Amino acid sequence: MTLLRWQKKGAYWRLMRADKPIGIYLLLWPTVWGLLWASNGLPPWHITVIFILGVFLMRSAGCVINDYADRKVDGAVKRTQARPIVSGEVKPKEALQLFYLLVVLAFALVLFLNTNTIILSLGALFLASLYPFMKRYTHLPQVVLGAAFSWAIPMAFMAITGELPAWLWLIYLANLAWTVSYDTAYAMVDREDDIRIGVKSSAILFGRFDVIIIVFLNAVTLILLAYVGWITNLHFSFYVGLVFAALMFIYQFRLIKTRQRDACFAAFLHNHWVGLVITFGLLFGVLM
Repeated sequence: MTLLRWQKKGAYWRLMRADKPIGIYLLLWPTVWGLLWASNGLPPWHITVIFILGVFLMRSAGCVINDYADRKVDGAVKRTQARPIVSGEVKPKEALQLFYLLVVLAFALVLFLNTNTIILSLGALFLASLYPFMKRYTHLPQVVLGAAFSWAIPMAFMAITGELPAWLWLIYLANLAWTVSYDTAYAMVDREDDIRIGVKSSAILFGRFDVIIIVFLNAVTLILLAYVGWITNLHFSFYVGLVFAALMFIYQFRLIKTRQRDACFAAFLHNHWVGLVITFGLLFGVLM
């Protein structure tokens, strides 16, 4: 068995996609939503640190196992031809070893939380490991990604309150809808390549209805978040954040309606700012 070599640290860094933090942001924002809503204010600092570090480790692990799963097809896609496994910089065995290391580190963090949160963390590992292989069996791997990216929300509630109130699943569904939305825009970038090599995605499934479905999912996200804000008696500043998010979704619509690769990718990246404004709105909403 090969061992991880320090000389390859740059390749491992890129394999973890640590040089492209957009995925970290998109996983971080809903995690913060869970922490803020569960605390009804600022969450305990030690739990916050554990979850933020966990976001980095699990997103990195997800990227590694994704590239391992796609190692035989990434070379046929223009956007992914230079990834470390495809280029030969990292061997498949080394990628698996890095994945296992990241998962072990993430699990070590969870051990500082309560038992029920530790049990819930197994669901996060399952979903993160499952997602990369779903594009071979279903046109909706984005739903699995949404489930994985939303799993930190119930974990945050369990870690802070020890309970899973029914309304938290509305936040979960809101983030799932948002994830399917932005990852469909991302899949629109690779749609032609994916069809050619036989990889499935929501962009292929939705076809000519892709843009309208993305708009619908964005509306579902805002409606669900607004409802949760109402039932939890948040300050009106939270809704100001949602209004700004709605304006950003309109901007994204103007990008993706052209269905051009660069425009769709720009729309995907722009979702980081959507998550940021919702997070700030929520922060002020629970503090004021």
